[in-house]
Amino acid sequence: MAAPATLAPPAAESPKKPWYRQLYFWVLTAIVTGVLTGWLWPSVGTAMEPVGTTFVAAIKMLITPIVFLTIVAGIGSVDSLGRVGRVGLKSLLYFQAGTLVALLVGLVAVNVFQPGAGVHAHPGDLHLAGDAGQYVKDGENQTWWHFLTDLVPTSAVGAFADGNILQVIFFSVLFGVALKAVGPVGEPLVDGIQRLSTVVFKILHYVMLAAPVGAFGAMAYTIGEYGISTLTSLGHLIGLFYGTSAFFVIVVLGTVTAALRINIFRLLRYLREEFVLVLGTSSSESALPRLMMKLEGLGIRRDIVGLTVPTGYSFNLDGSSIYLSLAAVYIAQATDTPLSIGQQLGLLAVMILTSKRSGGITGAGFIALAATLSTVGTVPAAGIMLIFGIDKFMSECRALTNLAGNSVATLVVARWENALDTAHVNKVLHTGTHKPQAKPADAPPVQVPSKT
Repeated sequence: MAAPATLAPPAAESPKKPWYRQLYFWVLTAIVTGVLTGWLWPSVGTAMEPVGTTFVAAIKMLITPIVFLTIVAGIGSVDSLGRVGRVGLKSLLYFQAGTLVALLVGLVAVNVFQPGAGVHAHPGDLHLAGDAGQYVKDGENQTWWHFLTDLVPTSAVGAFADGNILQVIFFSVLFGVALKAVGPVGEPLVDGIQRLSTVVFKILHYVMLAAPVGAFGAMAYTIGEYGISTLTSLGHLIGLFYGTSAFFVIVVLGTVTAALRINIFRLLRYLREEFVLVLGTSSSESALPRLMMKLEGLGIRRDIVGLTVPTGYSFNLDGSSIYLSLAAVYIAQATDTPLSIGQQLGLLAVMILTSKRSGGITGAGFIALAATLSTVGTVPAAGIMLIFGIDKFMSECRALTNLAGNSVATLVVARWENALDTAHVNKVLHTGTHKPQAKPADAPPVQVPSKT
């Protein structure tokens, strides 16, 4: 039998498409059309809800298998399990630092601009009802150790069925470590998982063809259900949140990327399709699979991407952190509840814990906010009714900021691991093209036996 033949590396991406054929253009067009539909024909816009939710559901259908396959393939291809532990530890350390900075930025902004001053809402006049009341009830039942106890799934199948990313990560890491530990016995499985990844990402490609339709449905429903007037009723708070988030991305994250010798604006432009997709669907999860592909396309190792990005969706929520500190102090200002610097720092300390796992779950931002206010007790939890109506519009900004934060976090961890080729990253960012599904640098070549 002849020597085994090595599979050729994936071919480079085809020449850049004209702007009118790119995904972001069609999604942006769909968003504008959705806004006009919801504004001019609210009943039609409201009826479009199934269109948006079905597309997001189709994306979520693929998230857990993609996370599992990426993590297992990444761990299975590294040369030592110690590297996996280092990547995980470094990711968590960076996430904690990022969360703290984001909370502080939100705290400073709300104290400087004081958007709640002059509202004079009386806590006794605020009555919790509907979803808001349920979110507060859920928040009161949350404790600081929930993100640890919820880490372990009751069953491996249940974690995938429920779409709990954190539990899937836990199972995937255990599976990948065990696969690496058994040595040669597990090598065929690693090759099979890498091949299966190609199939799953091809399915993702098919689903993404419907992205403009999904974005239209989601945006038409949002405007038709809540109305554009909702945007103006609390415009000061919405503007402050968007402005603070933009400051965090451009200045704070921009400083981090500048230290890596990477231009933040080029990075944002490179990920423009993912940002537009999040804007249209109000879900950061909808961009998770494509984000992982794009970061691998920058030459970052699969094990780093596979561990950092999915974990960041539970532990590195910069946008949600800014929202928590800004919303909590806004409620205090609006209800004339005095908060000293010490009390605000106490709120911040609690938020470091309650902000975890507030991504990818409907109403998670409100649950985290209610858990914070219930734990501290100095700000009336019923005050969330003041901002409940605009939360849908603020959730888009949270998701966009979270996406930017996780992208930068992956670059930082890659540099920390001495696995970031800055010259290659800048070349990709400059040209805008990449090699999809790049294999990790240290992965052994996939071999198939040639015919005799």
